[in-house]
Amino acid sequence: MMTAPPQEIIIVGGGTAGWMSASLLFHAWGHLGCKITVMDSVEIPKIGVGEGSTPALKRFFETLAIDESEWMPKCNATYKCGISFPNWASTSSKNSYFHPFYSNIDLKTGKAFIHNTDLRRQGFLVDEHPDNYWLQSFLAKENRSPKTTIQLNGVMEYGYHFDSALLGEYLKNRAKNLGVVHLSDTVTQVNMNSSNQIKQLITASGRKLESELFIDCTGFSALLISKTLKTAYKSYADGLLNDSAIAIPSNIDLTKPIPPFTESTALSCGWAWKIPLSSRYGNGYVYSSKHITPEDAEAELRAHIGVSCNGMPAKHLSMRLGRVEKHWNKNVLAVGLSQGFIEPLEATALMSVQFTLEEFINSYSSDNQQKKKCFNTKINNMLDAIKDYIQAHYFLNTRDDSQYWSDARNIDTCSSKLRKIIDVWDQPTGDLEQILADTNSLTAYLTPSWYCLLAGKGRFNQVAMEPLVNEKAVSVDSIKHYFNTVTRHFPPHKQQLQALYGQQW
Repeated sequence: MMTAPPQEIIIVGGGTAGWMSASLLFHAWGHLGCKITVMDSVEIPKIGVGEGSTPALKRFFETLAIDESEWMPKCNATYKCGISFPNWASTSSKNSYFHPFYSNIDLKTGKAFIHNTDLRRQGFLVDEHPDNYWLQSFLAKENRSPKTTIQLNGVMEYGYHFDSALLGEYLKNRAKNLGVVHLSDTVTQVNMNSSNQIKQLITASGRKLESELFIDCTGFSALLISKTLKTAYKSYADGLLNDSAIAIPSNIDLTKPIPPFTESTALSCGWAWKIPLSSRYGNGYVYSSKHITPEDAEAELRAHIGVSCNGMPAKHLSMRLGRVEKHWNKNVLAVGLSQGFIEPLEATALMSVQFTLEEFINSYSSDNQQKKKCFNTKINNMLDAIKDYIQAHYFLNTRDDSQYWSDARNIDTCSSKLRKIIDVWDQPTGDLEQILADTNSLTAYLTPSWYCLLAGKGRFNQVAMEPLVNEKAVSVDSIKHYFNTVTRHFPPHKQQLQALYGQQW
């Protein structure tokens, strides 16, 4: 028997997290009479620099039945095949690799990649570079859209780049038109009831708001989940060095091809993102303030971007890395930065928001403590798995040009789960998929992603000296021929965007 949803929900905080919450909750429960109110404040600035997604965002819009032609032009969005990682190694042969969004069209070539990579782990001389085995890698190299002109067998996965401020505004206007209530106000006082749950919010304008359920989308301030309920917090700072970021936009030359991928380039004390929108590039530097000053970091980023950012303002941010222990605590659900944050290396922020909300909707019960416990465990496993995958990027680096990169390789900062994964990978015949399952590491990234990461970073203990009989390895040339045949069905990225935005663009 389905549990009745709450009759009223108050979401405190707007931004992308707040309006994604309103959109999904209204879609699930609005027709059942659930009243949803979003209260945000113009006095509180939005973080608003996350401008990339995983394929989860594609499913978000599909769930809400929102067509790409409806939302993408309003958010200056482009398509995303994956993420390129230049300069994470000191040797040119392993200097860069591509983490693709793979689909069932990659089933055979992906198996070939894992097969050849396992042979390379054993010391056989085979081609193990991930860029040679995934369709999205080929599309990215040729600046082609991940949207095909023909019907393929199965669903093609891809993500998006977008202006986060415009995306939040789009979702806000859509939700209000559907019936979500919007209040522009600021919480000044939180009153509790005898059960130590939140009873009432007092606002600057004198409103007294009561609700069965409160959604905390107040960002790093975590007004309800942390400041009010004092929910325990688990820091990730011991495993992730980066605690600061700078964002600087730059001009985009629309006469040139628009790349359908994010660049995440390693710099001296962190990494720089480059995200192509239809109107500009979004750029930023995620770095460790213990290793470089904000002023030097900004100078390094501007030098990295070049003249296209001259005169553009820089936005400096501090980051708190970690998560709460209970995302659903009493009558509060924390969503977005209030529940936790992992640096944006793999663009997982909106994916985490979406996963939290979807699991909450499926788990909701007003008084079932076991459901709350299972929900919180599932969200914690997901975030911890993301954290391990992100940290593995740093631990596996082979740069030797700064103290930062040396410190990032400190095995003592890795979780026990990540150590087990790396230990098994380092064994020539270790079963990586089994250890990923045993450590709950598949809750965020599936086996191919771990293979791409470990092989892409060149993590092989066995020296590749032994030649291999040809029939034991899959020929990379045959895969290239296959992809060259397939890619003709995918138009240039810019051409796809012109069809989406109109020829005048």
